[in-house]
Amino acid sequence: MPNKGDTTDVAIARFATRQHGVITAKQLTAVGLSRPAISERTRAGRLHRIHQAVYSVGHRGLSLHGRFMAAVLASGEGAVLSHGSAAVLWKLLRPLDGPVHVSVPTASGRKRRRGIHLHRCQALAEQPPSPSSNCRGGGRGRLLLTTHHDNVPVTTVARTIEDLRRSEFPPRLLRRAIRQAELMGLRLDGVGSDRSRSDLETLFLDLCRRHGLPAPEVNVKLGRWEVDFLWREQRLVVETDSWTYHRGSVSFEDDHARDLDLRAAGYAVLRFTGRQIEEEPGRVVADVARALSKEIPVS
Repeated sequence: MPNKGDTTDVAIARFATRQHGVITAKQLTAVGLSRPAISERTRAGRLHRIHQAVYSVGHRGLSLHGRFMAAVLASGEGAVLSHGSAAVLWKLLRPLDGPVHVSVPTASGRKRRRGIHLHRCQALAEQPPSPSSNCRGGGRGRLLLTTHHDNVPVTTVARTIEDLRRSEFPPRLLRRAIRQAELMGLRLDGVGSDRSRSDLETLFLDLCRRHGLPAPEVNVKLGRWEVDFLWREQRLVVETDSWTYHRGSVSFEDDHARDLDLRAAGYAVLRFTGRQIEEEPGRVVADVARALSKEIPVS
């Protein structure tokens, strides 16, 4: 609510500052503007309509947070940022193309708006957003569904991941969001991890599962080296090489030093590129299966 001593412009600025540059028609009315006055300010370029009954103050150049906040405010009472948009707000993913995803605590009744993908979730009605800003999710004895982050009402990290799992979200982006949440130390109540640290590693694990290969240990220490995948009993190591993680002369020398040490210790070492795993999965599986069926003599 505006302070009693504020002028209209100061009161509008207070709302806009808290809400990443946007304000609702209801809030404008609360600071003393009539509908004709709102229309006049819109014509003068002091307000810019973003959604029905939601305006940016001063200019249309909204930040990403401003776009998110405008979509939430346009979606009504109890609305929260969710799904891919929530993952972007939490910095689990880079900004995504397309509409802003918002969840509302009702099974029906909210009108769809251009630029907003509306999700209806009755469970949100039972748990309003936490008043504490930048809460990272979780709570004693219960799993929170919503909170605020950077002053934007949003689903918690755990709920965001669960929403992505239930939707038709690209699996590679879901895996990336989970890994980023783990790296940031955010709570992931009930969200499992395969310990992989790249899409390529996860792709290789999926390949093993689909073709019935024994499950390897993932990202484990072996002597002074950490290896991507290890079948300890069969003394087999598999490394998945991508340009991102294995480029440059230092990485090149380290990779070959690792291979020499492991072979000297009696381990077979196989290396596969991302292209081989994606485009020649049959050959990769056959190569691993052959190595697993052999007994590797210890030097």
